[in-house]
Amino acid sequence: MIIPHPLSKSKPPIFTIPDTSKEELAPFIESLNCVSKSGRHNPLKNPERYLMYGEISRQAGNALSQPDIEDFFARSIMKCVPKSYSQAVGEVKVTAAFLHNFAGDNVRFLARSFGIPGDHYGQQSNGYRWPYGPVAIVSPFNFPLEIPVLQLMGALFMGNKPVLKPAEKVAIVMEQFLHLLHHCGMPKEDVDLLNCQGPVAEALITGSSIRLTQFTGSSRVAELLSQKTGGKVKIEDAGFDWKILGPDVSDVDYVAWQCDQDAYATQGQKCSAQSILFIHENWDKTDLIDKMKANASRRSLDDLTMGPVLTHTTKDMMDHIHQLLTVPGASLLFGGKEIENHDIPDVYGAIQPTAVFVPLKEMLKDEYFDMCATELFAPFQVVTRFGDDEVDLVIEACERMSHHLTAAIVSNDDNFQTKLLANTVNGTTYTGKRARTTGAPQNHWFGPAGDPRGAGLGTPESIKLVWSCHREIIKDNIIPRDWIQQKAT
Repeated sequence: MIIPHPLSKSKPPIFTIPDTSKEELAPFIESLNCVSKSGRHNPLKNPERYLMYGEISRQAGNALSQPDIEDFFARSIMKCVPKSYSQAVGEVKVTAAFLHNFAGDNVRFLARSFGIPGDHYGQQSNGYRWPYGPVAIVSPFNFPLEIPVLQLMGALFMGNKPVLKPAEKVAIVMEQFLHLLHHCGMPKEDVDLLNCQGPVAEALITGSSIRLTQFTGSSRVAELLSQKTGGKVKIEDAGFDWKILGPDVSDVDYVAWQCDQDAYATQGQKCSAQSILFIHENWDKTDLIDKMKANASRRSLDDLTMGPVLTHTTKDMMDHIHQLLTVPGASLLFGGKEIENHDIPDVYGAIQPTAVFVPLKEMLKDEYFDMCATELFAPFQVVTRFGDDEVDLVIEACERMSHHLTAAIVSNDDNFQTKLLANTVNGTTYTGKRARTTGAPQNHWFGPAGDPRGAGLGTPESIKLVWSCHREIIKDNIIPRDWIQQKAT
């Protein structure tokens, strides 16, 4: 597969990768079949591998923290997914911090068991975290290092054998990271890297011994995989993420800056990007929208704070904007134009940071809601406003949204906060005056809520939830010396 240069159609491709066919899957299937359902290690088998991965994680974290290696991966990310250097290097730093978190004994701590006294002398039950064995990871393009590394290492920590299928556009990043893991001591047979297109990956997942597939990407593919695998998936898919500005108005400059970062950093191509902004009418007395517009206007192709959208063409995005503007009372707040003087390939999109206002009551009408609540995955957001007597309408809008990943309640009003928190479900919700939607560091859970298939990442809880299952072993060793056979029941 030839991967075009994302910034210039006149420049040569950035790299080529194998286009593995279904007929070439036999080595991958054979490799997966070499691993049993009990995994490469578990609490009772090869426990020394927990220590091995603690050391691999330590070394890999140290390596990613070296300035030259950090810079190499940041620029590799930027080559595939044009984003600002600060965004790219931030991804590397988060990944390094995650690896440091699981150095030493922290990998085996993930498999901590518990015991419960039995019913009689000699009996005890113990709960263990058990691997699945052969697993698959399908990772997205927008975070080509952080997301696949955090999921891959979680799978390895718990004793699984993963096959990793990265997004084609960014496959070179994880290929380089696997070389780093090999240098840090990871056995080469522990991970298989599959470069292919979607139908081939589906053929492997459904035609091999894979017990679990973790998928990060579009909701359409997530639902397809869920059906094809009979529900044996953990998904972190679309996020039409909301932010609500409460009635207590303050710190307008900060709030405007954070709104710009949440909606438009990395071209809005984050599953945590701010997709809709609910503004309390008290903010009408400020110049919040003007400040957001000014911040957006400072974004530039020169420093990649503005750039190509890799999942939509310009026409697709402009058509969506024009469709929203047909809603009664809708208006273009800013943007809505193609980026000027660019050479971005036609297969990608190039629009300026855009915001469209839609009246709340119109948005809630059946004929408009799905259109207004569609994640564009681009530098685009819907803006609406509400009054004190319309908070329940805001909650209704949040309830009707189909995916519940991140959210932000920008308010220090305890009553306002509590009402919204009590009546919403988003898995990663920030609240308070510094609340944001784009929070995916390594120090707290990041993932959706409200879906039993939901996958998180970054924390011990997420790793155990996604990459292991519960196994109970009951030891009952001692038969009493005075036992007498009882009547059959």
